[in-house]
Amino acid sequence: MNRFDHKFADLRAASRKALIPFVTAGDPSLEATVPVMHALVEAGADVIELGVPFSDPMADGPTIQRSSERALARGAGLSWVLDAVRAFRERDAGTPVVLMGYLNPIEIRGAECFAREAAQAGVDGVLLVDLPPEESPEFRQAFAAHGVDLILLASPTTTDARLRLLLANAQGYLYYVSFAGVTGASERLDTQAAADHLRRIRADSPVPVVAGFGIRDAASAAAMAVDADGVVVGSALVSTLAEAGDADEAVARAAGFLAPLRAALD
Repeated sequence: MNRFDHKFADLRAASRKALIPFVTAGDPSLEATVPVMHALVEAGADVIELGVPFSDPMADGPTIQRSSERALARGAGLSWVLDAVRAFRERDAGTPVVLMGYLNPIEIRGAECFAREAAQAGVDGVLLVDLPPEESPEFRQAFAAHGVDLILLASPTTTDARLRLLLANAQGYLYYVSFAGVTGASERLDTQAAADHLRRIRADSPVPVVAGFGIRDAASAAAMAVDADGVVVGSALVSTLAEAGDADEAVARAAGFLAPLRAALD
């Protein structure tokens, strides 16, 4: 069993839902990233999604776009992100870490080289927003050879044929995008419509299904978790962290933001 298997088995046994925060590596500062990751786990995070800064994050709204720009300006490239995961693993051997980002930095490195380095750093999964499942076999095989899961995305516009392909290849967990649009557009979240899709997908999914996009507080997290195995919260947390003056404040803000969501899910 890998870290995902252990984590979701523990959650099922306790009748709890997964809380998965997203933070951009290198924002609000380089030195705050690892302490913030630890603070999120202590506040109730079950999995950490660590955003790999990218210059053209097409699936992300302005909040995460700006966080990527700031992180890149500080030097938070892919090598630095892997070093951050390695540092996180010095204290935390159990919490799954997913790198969320885009294909270009990994293609430059090469699928095999990246997979080896990611596994050595302690990465459990990779979510590549712009990698279609039809074009993923090379990456999935390279990742699998090193024990790294390729996390796939489904959405309200996913066709039945595409969904069958996703479910046949799902690893770790399946990320359900709650609406067609970019991250952070919470006004577009329709929990009832998402619930209908989630129930249908979960009925056939071999892996847990978590919901993301538009979840920004305890109420929306609890509503989405009813029909999902967990929820992902990103833009609202990134926005909260962006206002931190130093690493200590970032840690406090991370814990203060996540704790009410954990309480609502429980």
